[in-house]
Amino acid sequence: MELKWSFLLLGLLVVLTGKAKSCGPGFLIEGKGCKDENECEDNPNLCGDHSICHNTNGSYYCTCQPGFQSTKPNFTATDPHCKDINECTDNNPCPKNSTCKNSMGSYTCECLPGFKLSTETAACRDIDECDSEEYKCGKHGSCSNLAGSYHCKCNPGYSNYGNNQTKCTELKCDRANVTPKQAAMGDLLNLFKSSCQSLSHQKQQHDSGKTLLKHLMNVGGQVVSSGNVSDSSTLSTFLGTMEDTLRLIVPQLNEPLTKVNNDNSEACMAVKKDLTRPKGSMIMNAEGVHLNISWKTAAGEEYPGFAYVALVSYNKSLNYPTTPVLEDPKAESRNASYQLNSRVVTVLVSNTQTEHLPEPVTLTFKHLQNGAVSEQLNYSCVYWDETRDGGAWSQKGCMTAEFNSTHAVCTWSHLSSFAVLMALYPVKDTFELVLITRIGLTLSLVCLFVCILTFCLCRSIKGTRTTIHLHLCLSLFIADFIFLFFISSTTNKVGCAVVAGLLHFFFLSAFCWMLLEGVQLYRMVVLVFHTTLRSLYLYAVGYGVPLAIVIISAIAYPSGYGTERHCWLSLEEDFIWSFFAPVCIVIILNSFFFVITVWKLAAKFSSLNPDYCRLKKLRGFVVTAVAQLCVLGGMWVFGCFLFQEQGTVVMLYLFTLLNSLQGALIFIMHCLMSKAIREEYSKLCGGVCTQQKKRYSEFSTNQSSNSQKPLRSAPSTGESQI
Repeated sequence: MELKWSFLLLGLLVVLTGKAKSCGPGFLIEGKGCKDENECEDNPNLCGDHSICHNTNGSYYCTCQPGFQSTKPNFTATDPHCKDINECTDNNPCPKNSTCKNSMGSYTCECLPGFKLSTETAACRDIDECDSEEYKCGKHGSCSNLAGSYHCKCNPGYSNYGNNQTKCTELKCDRANVTPKQAAMGDLLNLFKSSCQSLSHQKQQHDSGKTLLKHLMNVGGQVVSSGNVSDSSTLSTFLGTMEDTLRLIVPQLNEPLTKVNNDNSEACMAVKKDLTRPKGSMIMNAEGVHLNISWKTAAGEEYPGFAYVALVSYNKSLNYPTTPVLEDPKAESRNASYQLNSRVVTVLVSNTQTEHLPEPVTLTFKHLQNGAVSEQLNYSCVYWDETRDGGAWSQKGCMTAEFNSTHAVCTWSHLSSFAVLMALYPVKDTFELVLITRIGLTLSLVCLFVCILTFCLCRSIKGTRTTIHLHLCLSLFIADFIFLFFISSTTNKVGCAVVAGLLHFFFLSAFCWMLLEGVQLYRMVVLVFHTTLRSLYLYAVGYGVPLAIVIISAIAYPSGYGTERHCWLSLEEDFIWSFFAPVCIVIILNSFFFVITVWKLAAKFSSLNPDYCRLKKLRGFVVTAVAQLCVLGGMWVFGCFLFQEQGTVVMLYLFTLLNSLQGALIFIMHCLMSKAIREEYSKLCGGVCTQQKKRYSEFSTNQSSNSQKPLRSAPSTGESQI
C-alpha cells in the first residue's frame, strides 16, 4: 500500500516539473531555462547545395553562394535551391580578344587563338606568329602577321593549295611532253598543267576542289575507256599524271571525306586540316579494294598543316601490260603467263617520302576471277615500278601476302599503284603423257597409212564415203606426222610458225571431212534416195573452208602462230578460238546427225527383229555407235574440260589417249568392220600365200598367170556398216 502511493506522488512531481520547463520552437531546455537551437550546425546541408545557412534567435535563413542565385533573397530549405549564374551571358566580364567560359559559380577568360594574356595589363595582345618560328611558311614563302593570325604567300612554283596558314611546297609543273602514242592523254596532261600553273601564280581558283576532282575523274575515265593505255611507257605516264594532279586537287578539298565515281574509276579522299598532327588509323574502301593506313604514315615527318589519304580504283577495262615479275623464279622456270586478277589501285598520301614507310600499309583486293592457289594457279601482290625497263610490275616491297579463292591481302612498305597478278602455269609434259602420245600417234600413222592404201587400191569399195574416208585419213596422217616430229621445233620462229599454220590447216581439214562423213551418213540413212555428194562440194568444204580460216587468222593476228613451248596456236588475244570455234561447230553438227542416224537405225532394226533389245545385241550396237561417234570427232569434247580447274589431269590423259588413237579407230571402223574390205584383205592374203607356194611347186604357168590377176569382188556399195 505504501509502495503504490509512492509511485503516484513521483508521477505527479514529474508532470508538475515538465510544465514548468517547456520551451518554444527553435529553443532547447537548458537547466531551468531555454536556449536557442543552432539549426545550421545541427544539419549542415539544411539549405541545399551551393548555399549558406544563417542561424537566428529561434530560427534560421538561407542565402546562395557567390555565383549562384535563388528566386528569393532569403529562403529556407523548403524553397528552391540555388542555381548557377551564367556571368558570360548576363554581362561579359572578359577583356577584348578573349572568350568567356562559364563554370559552376564562376567563369574563366581565355584569349582567342593568335592572342596571349598580358600579365601587366591583364589584356589579350596579338602574337606575332611570323617571329615565333623560323620559316613559318616554309623556305619558299613569306609570312605576314595579322591581328590574331598570319598569312603565307608562296613564291612562284610553290603553293599551299589555298590553305593560307600552311607551308609552301614545290609544285613541279614541268612534266614531259606527250609522245604520239600518248596523244589520248592530252586532256589529262592539260588539266594537270592548267591546275599547276594556276596554283603556281597564286591565281584565284573559281572551281572548288570537289569540282576539279570530278573533272579529273571524268578525264581519267575517258583515257581508261579509250583502250590506248596498252604499253609500259603510256601506263607510267597515265599513272604518274593522275598522282601528280591528285596532289594538286586533294589539298583543296574542304570536306573530311569525299567520294567521286564513274563507269571507269572510283576515288575516295580523306583530308584533315589542323595545326596539330593527326593520329590514329584510317580505313577506306573503294570498288574492289580495302585500305588500312595510319595518319602517322600519311602526315609524314614534315607536317605542313594538313594531311590526306587518296585511294583511286581503276576499272578492269584498262588494258594494262602484264610484264613478268622478275622476283618470281618459279615463274621464270615454268614460263608462266600473267593476267591481272584485281582492279589496279593508286594509294596517295600527303607525305612525299613514301619509299620506306614508318608503318606498313595493308591492301585487301577482291579477285576478278575466283580460284584457289594450286600448281597451275598462283597469285602475286605487285606494284607498278616506273624505273624498271620503262615500267613493269614488281613484287619489291611486299612484306606479307595472303591469298584465298576470293581475296588477296597485301602488306606494303611503300606506296604506289598496286594490283594482284594471276600467274597461270602450263601443265608439265610428264613422261607418261609423252609416251602415250608417241605410241598412240605412231600406231595411228601406221593404221592411217594402211587405210590410205586400202581406199586407193580397192576398186570394189569406190564411192562417196570412200572418198571422204580417204581424204580424212590423208589430213589426219599429215597432221599427226607433223605433230609427232615437229611440234617442239621452237628454235626457229619462222619455221615454228609454218608448222603451226600447217597443223591448223590439216586439223581443220580433218574436222571438215568428219563433218562431211556425218552429213553423208545422215543422207544415206535418212535421205536414202540421195546418197551421194558432188566431188566439187566435197573438196570445197574439206579443203577450201580450212584454207579460208587459216588465211583470215594469219592476216588478223600473224604472231598467233607459234608459242615458246610448242609450234601451235597462241592463247593470247583468244587466238585459239580460230581453231576451237570451228571444232565446236563440227562436233555439235555431227552429234545432231549421229543422234538422228542412230535413232533411225534403231527404229529400222527393231522393226526387222523384235528381239533386238536383247542385252547382247544391244551391247554390240552401242559399242559400234560409240566408236562411230569417236570417228566423227566426239573425243575432242574432252579438250573443252582442259579449261576447267577440277579434273584437268584426268581429262588431259583421256584427251591425249583418245586423240592419239583416232587413226586406229578409223582403221577398225572403216576397214576391219567393213565386210567388203575384209574380203579384199582375205583375197590379198590368199594371193600372197598362193604365190609363195607356187615358187616351190610345179604348177602350170597358166595357173601361175591366173594368180596375178587384179583384185576383184562382187558388186558392192563399199560403204561401212554401222
